[in-house]
Amino acid sequence: MSKIRIGIVGYGNLGRGTELAIRQNPDMELTCVFTRRDPSSLKILTEGVPVYSMNDIGNHKNDVDVLILCGGSATDLPVQGPQLAEMFCTIDSFDTHAKIPEYFASVDAAAKKGGNVSIISVGWDPGMFSVARLYGSCILPEGKDYTFWGKGVSQGHSDAIRRVEGVADARQYTIPVDASVEAVRSGSDPELTTRQKHTRECFVVAKEGADKAKIEAEIKNMPNYFADYDTTVHFISQEELDRDHSGIPHGGFVIRSGKTGVNGETGHIVEYSLKLGSNPEFTSSILVAYARAAYRLHKEGQSGAKSVFDIAPAYLSPKSGDELRASML
Repeated sequence: MSKIRIGIVGYGNLGRGTELAIRQNPDMELTCVFTRRDPSSLKILTEGVPVYSMNDIGNHKNDVDVLILCGGSATDLPVQGPQLAEMFCTIDSFDTHAKIPEYFASVDAAAKKGGNVSIISVGWDPGMFSVARLYGSCILPEGKDYTFWGKGVSQGHSDAIRRVEGVADARQYTIPVDASVEAVRSGSDPELTTRQKHTRECFVVAKEGADKAKIEAEIKNMPNYFADYDTTVHFISQEELDRDHSGIPHGGFVIRSGKTGVNGETGHIVEYSLKLGSNPEFTSSILVAYARAAYRLHKEGQSGAKSVFDIAPAYLSPKSGDELRASML
């Protein structure tokens, strides 16, 4: 049986994690990596797999069944997502929640034009947490959803900081407010603002001569990322960042608090939680599972953009329906 041929666009933390995840899926193989860097300068882990320039990606349509896009949501995916969906079946982790509807529409038009399947916003949030919120709201229609992230490094927010003029490197930690978490778990159904649920802590390496006050102001006022949160910015050296903030842990939890009964007298709390040793390695493992779904849907003749809401769980598994029913149902 032929393997699903996977291509990777971008070889940062997420791209490297995707390469590792492919190794754990025997029905898949990595066939190529595309980069904006000089391809000859890029050394990947998988022997014999070619690295190509992004400028040549259109010449390799026949080498790839599913292309996994590992760029950032701030500037990479808004351009690459629609552009590449017209040429390939794609998976991406676009995570700017407020812009998902317009991003979906642009990718959907391109994927339909090219006859491809593109699954957008795949990861743990958006992604697995989105599914948990959907299940919770369907099962307990009278209730409230609460989502908390962290404590952990947000790749998307760290990437957004690194795009600020004058920034050499950065890490951003999302931190839940403990008092708010405990209030939700108590079943008291508090009304919480965005600012009351999380704080954001940024560790920034400024380029030599950069205006630190300007950098801090731009970070704190960045819409969709920091403007709605209490944000602290620390300026540190590259040595300190490498020593103290080299890991990329993350996690969080989705809580559905709901009521049932004649008068809503019975309370229920449903919680789905994650504790991740490596955010990019876990996220890329989800991307790879959804690549299998995109491949199968395309084989069925479907096209257009999809989200995690549109994908039946069985499409993610290499097991057959009979095997799933026997082993997991």
